[in-house]
Amino acid sequence: MTKLTRTINQAQQNFSFSRRAMMLGGAQAAMGVVLAGRMAWLSIAENEHYQLLSESNRINNTVIPPRRGWIVDRNGHPIADNRTDFRVDIIPDRLEDKERTLALLQELLALTPEDMDRIQADLKQAAGFQPVQVAENLPWERYAAVSVRMPELPGVARTQGFARNYPAGPAVGHLTGYVGAASAEEYEKTKDPLLVTPGFKIGKDGLERSLEDRLRGKPGAKREEVTARGRLVRQLATRPDQPGETVRLTIDAGLQEYTARRLGTNSGSAVVLDCLTGDVLAMCSMPSYDPNAFSDGISHLEWNMLSENDHVPLMNKVLQGLYPPGSTVKPMNALALLRAGIKPEQTVFCGGALRVGTGLFHCWRRGGHGHVDMRRAVAQSCDVYFFQMARDLGYDAFAPTARMLGMGQEFDIPFPSQRYGTVPDSAWKLKKYHTKWTVADSINASIGQGYVLANPLQLAVMAARLGSGRKVVPRMIIDQPHGAAPGLAFDPQHLAIVRDAMYAAVNDGGTAGAARLYLPGIDVSAKTGTAQVRRITMAERRTGVLNNAALPFKLRDHALFISFAPSDNPRYALAIVLEHNAHLIRNLDAPAIARDVFTYLFDRPRAITALDVAEKTWGGDIGTRMATQEAAYRAAHAELIPAGTELDAAAPTSSDAVEQATAQADARAEAVANTAAGDSPAETGSPEAGSGGDAR
Repeated sequence: MTKLTRTINQAQQNFSFSRRAMMLGGAQAAMGVVLAGRMAWLSIAENEHYQLLSESNRINNTVIPPRRGWIVDRNGHPIADNRTDFRVDIIPDRLEDKERTLALLQELLALTPEDMDRIQADLKQAAGFQPVQVAENLPWERYAAVSVRMPELPGVARTQGFARNYPAGPAVGHLTGYVGAASAEEYEKTKDPLLVTPGFKIGKDGLERSLEDRLRGKPGAKREEVTARGRLVRQLATRPDQPGETVRLTIDAGLQEYTARRLGTNSGSAVVLDCLTGDVLAMCSMPSYDPNAFSDGISHLEWNMLSENDHVPLMNKVLQGLYPPGSTVKPMNALALLRAGIKPEQTVFCGGALRVGTGLFHCWRRGGHGHVDMRRAVAQSCDVYFFQMARDLGYDAFAPTARMLGMGQEFDIPFPSQRYGTVPDSAWKLKKYHTKWTVADSINASIGQGYVLANPLQLAVMAARLGSGRKVVPRMIIDQPHGAAPGLAFDPQHLAIVRDAMYAAVNDGGTAGAARLYLPGIDVSAKTGTAQVRRITMAERRTGVLNNAALPFKLRDHALFISFAPSDNPRYALAIVLEHNAHLIRNLDAPAIARDVFTYLFDRPRAITALDVAEKTWGGDIGTRMATQEAAYRAAHAELIPAGTELDAAAPTSSDAVEQATAQADARAEAVANTAAGDSPAETGSPEAGSGGDAR
């Protein structure tokens, strides 16, 4: 069969070619439009974006951390300042070859194996954007060695700036607090890039935290032109940082350091106030921590050492410690009696005990004081005098005067952690415990035991108000001129009677004779106190109450002291609380410490000379003793505690160690206050009995 053949003429062939050409041309035109559109989009709409990317390849923009404002004392002496700092950090997110980079840094900076272990541990626990410190306080030569090798060190940041410095170290730890790098949680709250800038630190505790807004300042910026390999071509425009504000405190830096040193090996605190204005001249809590070490980055081992110390160096005892004030309340109670109509010459017979119902309430002097009037009752700390007055009048007659003198009061000072104590009365007990106030409650409260609690700052305010007759309110920051406090609504004659009794406690055969000053024309007025911290059972009393020296540290009595000087024209008030001191070592007892602090205020060289001698018997100054303790702890625990920086540590005053210590102290105080009949502090006798008197 013959196959048909299709014949295509010239016209058909031309048409087919033209159609394909048109389709191809259309596709090419469409592609051209797409490319042109894309080019237009990139060059016009995305111009700024790519210009910035191009600029970032050529220009390095660096945030300059602001210099932190200084904290200075009332005379302008630095309490917290800044020192020049050359440092090197690693930004984990930008690190490329970790092992090679670390090896090169070890060579350039002469890092020890311990340093390398810490850096490795910190890199493992740090957030990717969080700088990890390699070294700080570098000499210029080592800093320069890293600078010239920066193109070989991706992920490494070098910083030339300022680091925080506390010249007095541990003496101001709980006053200033410290600064540290922002945590991941703090960064996530604001996403502020300044918080992750190497070398930048924020206030973590104390005044550094409370005054953060005033101290921080505003960051600057630096622009540098670099090659593709990161080498510097030239320095471009730089916007300088704006330093933070300088904050002037009421503190006297010399007195602060001296008082901290003079507390010696005690676990305790001291507060010095200006009786006229309320200016806080010194506020010391010891033992403390070194804020320089915390600001540089404290190790796991150091943190554990501080947390396990039974003297609780992480606690600000001035504001977080609550204590039964003991016999330091007797001048205050004498003022309350005068306001209630009791005559100062009225006497009470002290035979060593007072029977109330079936209870027998002992004086600290078992043989008794005989007939005592108000002056002698305060000077010699006669318990029975105040027992009988409290039994006859009830403590509701005392509580208003206590509150007028600052007990239980909250003061507006710039610290994040404060506890305020208790001034109890019948209404308070009914509300808290749903039980009625008893005569035993009044008797216990009359000697500063039972439900009465105060912090050392409140005791200092009480002393200042007794001494000046003014409504003194503590002030920490000098922002504007500040005059004398207004007068209190007390009869001046009543105050004079109480001041005379406090004078007698030191200078006329009273219990505070060890506080007497041997300076011409200057006398101290004071009142000692001892506070029981454990329940003494009837069984123990029958077999003999254990002496403080035979007890574990945490079960020993507290030693307390309030005072003012000069007696005839009070200008300075002082309160001291020594935890579990129990009056066991004379030159570490509260009256001797008060004597030396007042000596410093009136004869500085004499006080410093005496302290230099005393410190040699305590194992050296604060820094020496802390170094000895750390060396001993490190030798015993170094292999048990991993290397690395304590990045997630809470602020000292809110640490677990402090919360546990305050909870235990509260539990002990409540147990003593709520003791069954026969076991209360007053029935045992004022704790002075176990220590031979109020630090006589």
